[in-house]
Amino acid sequence: MKRKLAAAIVIAGMMVSVSACGGNDDDNSGKNAGPDSWKGQTLTVWTMDGSAPPQWTKDVQAAFEKKTGAKLKFETQKWDGIQQKITTALSESNPPDVLEVGNTQTPAYAATGGLAELGDLKQQIGSDWTPSVSQSSAYDGKQYAAPWYFANRVVIYNKKIWAKAGIKDTPKTRDEFFKDLDTIGKKTGAEPLYLPGQNWYFFDGLTIGQGADLVKKQGDKYVSNLGDPKVSAAMEIYKKYASYSKAPKDKDEATPQQAQVFAKGKTGAFIGMGWEAGTAVQANKSIEKDLGYFTIPGATADKPEGVFLGGSNLAVAQGSKKQSLAKEFLKIALSDQYEGELAKLNGVIPNKQSLETNLKGNAVAEAAAPGAAAGGTTPLIPEWAAVENTPNPIKSYMTAVLNGKSPAAAAKQVESEIDKRLAQQN
Repeated sequence: MKRKLAAAIVIAGMMVSVSACGGNDDDNSGKNAGPDSWKGQTLTVWTMDGSAPPQWTKDVQAAFEKKTGAKLKFETQKWDGIQQKITTALSESNPPDVLEVGNTQTPAYAATGGLAELGDLKQQIGSDWTPSVSQSSAYDGKQYAAPWYFANRVVIYNKKIWAKAGIKDTPKTRDEFFKDLDTIGKKTGAEPLYLPGQNWYFFDGLTIGQGADLVKKQGDKYVSNLGDPKVSAAMEIYKKYASYSKAPKDKDEATPQQAQVFAKGKTGAFIGMGWEAGTAVQANKSIEKDLGYFTIPGATADKPEGVFLGGSNLAVAQGSKKQSLAKEFLKIALSDQYEGELAKLNGVIPNKQSLETNLKGNAVAEAAAPGAAAGGTTPLIPEWAAVENTPNPIKSYMTAVLNGKSPAAAAKQVESEIDKRLAQQN
């Protein structure tokens, strides 16, 4: 999978109005549209580079054209600059009909009026979408997209080092994981865990696991909730993990690339995305045989740790004049047959737990899938994007705690900045 789903994508500057675009013909209303009116039309679908494998697009295209009599045109987009490109496209009179949008981007696009409501589609095909992955496709109580595919972090470990420490099985609880890391530290010369101080999305997963919210409503606006005791509890767990690592407290997982550090063969484990295993192998081919994966364990064996779910939704442009045809495409693309095919080909988590059987044989995906049900995202509000702009104040908070400040004191240092960003003040 080419796409790196490790990060939520910044949408600063997106809050421009894109609401009043076209859409008054019969097909847009959906009342008089049908197979007879679809013949001869062409539906344009934007997907991102690496998201839609060639076999999948070929199969979906054949099924769509056979059912509708219309043509289907896929256009692949690059990630660089995509937010502004989509924003511009949604404001024009002839936008693409269907778009892949990042799950954390969806609320911002919906808030501008650029996306069509899909409540009827949800009723028809979405009753068994996994709640944790489908929550980002709704905004303000209405359905503006459909969940497509997702990925999350797992533990990637060096089986050779674990065997040297005498560990015979992977941990099923967080305490068992800590015990294994203790054992690696005592019985081998390896660094038990590589965890830089600012691996923000792992921390976000821990807050999800604690049932914490990073923002709260105060009157008619959102403000920081970083001082909440549940957030503090998540940070204490992070601090415990970090105690097994020699990684810098003021850097994130990309500086240096944690997979490249792991590739040197002197680290017991790290917490990362599946594609990072490939990065490690590129750096050191000999480590491939030693790679293993397991779900990040939670407090109890019956529930994995919370994880940040990065992924994509499929949405219909409000300005599309082919909305009923676009919904027919979504019914096909998101059907069990083709959603399952995508999961199998790309090793991504599908929008239904029942389709996770398609991941069998893919070790990384099998390790990631159990965490999806317990996963979540960053706050699903348009204002959140600015919070993650560099320098991310939550990363500063994390470093401060790792350097000795209490979570409460560290939160006080950055909450005014978070509030300013949530209020969209310069």
